[in-house]
Amino acid sequence: MELVKKNIRMNRWKNHAATQLTLDDDFIVPDTMDDMEQVVLDTGSIQIEASRVQGEKVIIKGKLDFKVLYRKEGGGLQALGGSIPFEETVNVPGLTEHDYVNVTWELDDLNAGMINSRKMNVKALVTLNVQVESIFDAVAAVDVALSGNGEDTEALREELDVAGIAVRKKDTYRVKESISLSGNKPNMEKILWSEVRLAGTSSRPGDGTIHIDGELAVFVIYASEGEGTPVQWLEESIPFSGELEVTGCREDMIPVVSMRLVHREVEAKPDYDGEMRELELDAVVELDMKLYEEERIQLLSDLYSTNRELLPETGEVCFDQILTKNLCKCKISEKMEISRHDRILQICHSEGAVKIDEVEVKDDTLHIDGVLEVQLLYLTDDDSQPIQSVTEVAPFHQAVEAKGIDENSIYQLNASLDNMSAVMLGGSMVELRAVVNLDLLVLQPVCRQVITGVDVQPLDVEKLQRLPGIVGYIVQPGDSLWKIAKKFHTTVDNVMETNGLTSDLIMPGEKLILVKEIAQG
Repeated sequence: MELVKKNIRMNRWKNHAATQLTLDDDFIVPDTMDDMEQVVLDTGSIQIEASRVQGEKVIIKGKLDFKVLYRKEGGGLQALGGSIPFEETVNVPGLTEHDYVNVTWELDDLNAGMINSRKMNVKALVTLNVQVESIFDAVAAVDVALSGNGEDTEALREELDVAGIAVRKKDTYRVKESISLSGNKPNMEKILWSEVRLAGTSSRPGDGTIHIDGELAVFVIYASEGEGTPVQWLEESIPFSGELEVTGCREDMIPVVSMRLVHREVEAKPDYDGEMRELELDAVVELDMKLYEEERIQLLSDLYSTNRELLPETGEVCFDQILTKNLCKCKISEKMEISRHDRILQICHSEGAVKIDEVEVKDDTLHIDGVLEVQLLYLTDDDSQPIQSVTEVAPFHQAVEAKGIDENSIYQLNASLDNMSAVMLGGSMVELRAVVNLDLLVLQPVCRQVITGVDVQPLDVEKLQRLPGIVGYIVQPGDSLWKIAKKFHTTVDNVMETNGLTSDLIMPGEKLILVKEIAQG
């Protein structure tokens, strides 16, 4: 008798660690720029430049890139940018150099404030997340091969659906588009401020490719040609779609794809007539792609013989099962009052950032609480300060059903803003409408005892003689025909034939006749 063994490659979520760091630095306004009177807008993003494993630590090096739009003392607007570098060490117990480490970030708070007209302070609160996966091989018996020399072996097999990452890849997708000013807009003299945001992203696997869709929301403030002309702005939504080559990808795989903008540039260009009426957008989207594959495997979980003593050698194999893959759309509709002294004439631009505050598992459901942080740029009736901004928050709650989820489950949640609009209702009231995408994958760790080897010994005759040759038995809770047959030295087929059973399903309280079987070796 030989065991048929299989090498099972598995990846498991091993650990997760997070740390918060505060970035704080002062910046001098360059001599070539005007004095500051008021900060109107600020924005920032984190660039992870390098991460390396050192023992049970991950050392992360990166920087905060920020931009500030400020009002000049003499009137008008000007933009100032800069960077704050950082290096942070995150402790991850159990980390080894063979593990796969993924670093993500969240910019929890950014605040740029004036110290004086030539100096400002930038503070930011950043969360760094480190996720660790371990890939390993396990050898387990999946069947028994008999030699045919009078061997008699009863084998119990178990079929399980297991999930593993079949494909993992990082790639980039570039979007280059031209935007033309509408006929009622004056020519551009200088871009004062530009923002590019991702929205409405989605992905689906194909054979050898990943198809992606999304939009780039572009907002530009510019100074127009001619003295005394007011500041202008434009807002455009640029849809994009494309295919990325991903070797090994198949249409039936389960994708977990996160997208981030790692480069965004908007540049003014002349049109065919030489007038500054064109904007050239150059953006790069970074994709972190994981494709899960479900496989049904067979494991040999127990065996015995009626003519020999079989002593199984066992071990434990752990893997992940997919509980649910769900894309939820959480709708937000809220009326909010803007508490400002100036009168709002018109909302020029609105943008939002989704922040998850708490995730709780309860009653086969994942409860997600978060906020949509909204920044509004608006026109006022104050000629000296015609453009102002304000930040408000709109809370949201979403319950996602995931049957079987518990405190041991591992979830991967990607939250993104699908679309958002802010409309004046009159006075200082604003109506906010938004849709938040919550892309959820829940994995359930499962461990099974498997047979890795077997020691074959002669039959224990004295033990066998102590067993009755025939016995009546009442089925107990938790019994199975396999357990009963093994205990009373017979086979499942023998028990079914003796009792006229057509199925191996039995219920507590049933009465069985059991006949000891001794196979000839």
